[in-house]
Amino acid sequence: MCGIVGVVSCGETVSRERFTAMRDLLSHRGPDGEGLWEGPGVRLGHRRLAVIDPTPGGHQPMSTPDGRFVIVYNGELYNDAEVRALLGDVRFTSSCDTETVLHAVARWGEDAAGVLRGMYALALWDTRERSLLLARDPLGIKPLYWASAGSSVVFASEIPAILEHPEVPARPDWAAVSSYLTTIRATLGERTLYEGVRSVEPGCWVRISVEDGAFSVSKKVRGLGGTARAEAGRDADDGVGAVVEDSIAAHLRSDVPWCCLLSGGLDSTIVSTVAIERAGRLRTYVSGCPAAGDGLADDFTYAREAAGAIGSEHEEVPIGRDGFLERWRWMVDRLGMPLCTPNEVAIYEVSRTLRGAGHSVVLSGEGADELFGGYGVPLGSAWSHIESTPGEGEGDARFILGSSAWMPVEGKALFVSPGFWEDAGRDEALDGFYRETYRGHLDAVGDAAPAERRMQAVLRMQRTVNLVGLLRRLDSATMLASVEGRTPLADRVVASMAESLPMAEKFEPGDPPGTKLALRRAFRGRVPDTIVSRPKRSFPLPFQSWLGGMAEEVRSSAFVREVYTPAAVELAWSDPEAHWNLAWPMANLALWGRRWG
Repeated sequence: MCGIVGVVSCGETVSRERFTAMRDLLSHRGPDGEGLWEGPGVRLGHRRLAVIDPTPGGHQPMSTPDGRFVIVYNGELYNDAEVRALLGDVRFTSSCDTETVLHAVARWGEDAAGVLRGMYALALWDTRERSLLLARDPLGIKPLYWASAGSSVVFASEIPAILEHPEVPARPDWAAVSSYLTTIRATLGERTLYEGVRSVEPGCWVRISVEDGAFSVSKKVRGLGGTARAEAGRDADDGVGAVVEDSIAAHLRSDVPWCCLLSGGLDSTIVSTVAIERAGRLRTYVSGCPAAGDGLADDFTYAREAAGAIGSEHEEVPIGRDGFLERWRWMVDRLGMPLCTPNEVAIYEVSRTLRGAGHSVVLSGEGADELFGGYGVPLGSAWSHIESTPGEGEGDARFILGSSAWMPVEGKALFVSPGFWEDAGRDEALDGFYRETYRGHLDAVGDAAPAERRMQAVLRMQRTVNLVGLLRRLDSATMLASVEGRTPLADRVVASMAESLPMAEKFEPGDPPGTKLALRRAFRGRVPDTIVSRPKRSFPLPFQSWLGGMAEEVRSSAFVREVYTPAAVELAWSDPEAHWNLAWPMANLALWGRRWG
């Protein structure tokens, strides 16, 4: 797990001193070492968090023996042995998965996506063809950004490193900012909150070639490429259990101490249960606010129950109002992005604690809700919509957007300033993204009954929007504490299995609705019944009652006044606890605009 950065130039390039500063802005992602490779018009940089083969054999940037290909790579490969066997005649000099990924991508290029099982963001420079290949894993677990910078292209694991380049200005992309107000997601497809800074989308392989003093860009998108498929009927439960257990076991590979996050929910309890069965002992952690009311402190109770049932050594990391507000401000400043959910603060705090206890790797439960149908209310609303609107009209995508919006989709212009609304293109980019993505998912589902096809597409939209955002949240919060976050349920083979299940094996309409049905059945008896039946809780922090602590930043923010109408600001901060869905993104923009906007 690491931080990567690079510059490829057709003309003048940044100085070595400036480039080193860009690289070292990622030092929290890699406190165990740094590397630099230089060639004509090219610099590649690396910060290392040593997890697999922490010897000098895993040092990056890493080159093939003939010197043609050079890689910087951030991630973990969970089928390393299988890929090495496929490479056959390669003579490996280390046990580090970076060497495996280097040879796989050098040999197969974009087709390596069908072979690699893991999380990754990588950049491969071909010294002979003078081309740069940027790639990101199909679920988007690891981040990667890039931008044009005068006569150069610059890429990095985090945006602040790109903004350190003197020819990349920190200007807002107003369409992406408007999308954030609605979705609380920091990207809109490949667009980020910064004009001209692009995100490599999940599963996308971007080739940037230097030809006659200019750049040409081509892209290929690779799917999940998994091989697991579910059989019909009750056999699906055994299949799901076996695939999930196999993935968790694969994610335990590490040469440094690891642990698990345990909230007491179904997903983290499954991960922790299998982990301790395989390893024999386990340290687990939970974070939240023990003084919270309205059931928000239940994570502590359920986590204690789960830890007691599986026999883990368990630690609680409490968070209070003042600490939350302080960390929130600091994280926006460091990451160069507004936060998407309040949980990012809790994830950082627990990561800082477990890192202090000697753990460099933590397993988490992200992925199951978006893959196996865990969001009962949104899926129930979509089911009602589909039942009442035959066909596959444009209204499906609009309904999906509106049903999960933090700010009203209809009438949004009443909350934002007229100038901002025009600069944001009246959300045409946001609407277009949802329409095109939903249509693509419908096509990918293939032949099925109309309602089944549409519901499967709805669930895939949750993977595209929700899961990508949650994985970015996990990566940024854990890596700020120099911890590698692993997500065995957000795995391409697990995802392939989940997508092959009929909707009835994942979700059942009702009051309350049935969610993650196959996953619950697969682990019933191994996980306590109270946890198997526990309802989903989205934000186990009382952040709504803490928002008032941001009133001064918001009311004094010129950036907020540029985006919102005075009436919207007054509405939100007359009672931020009641209008939290308006106040949360507004406060984040105030913090982001003060430092970066």
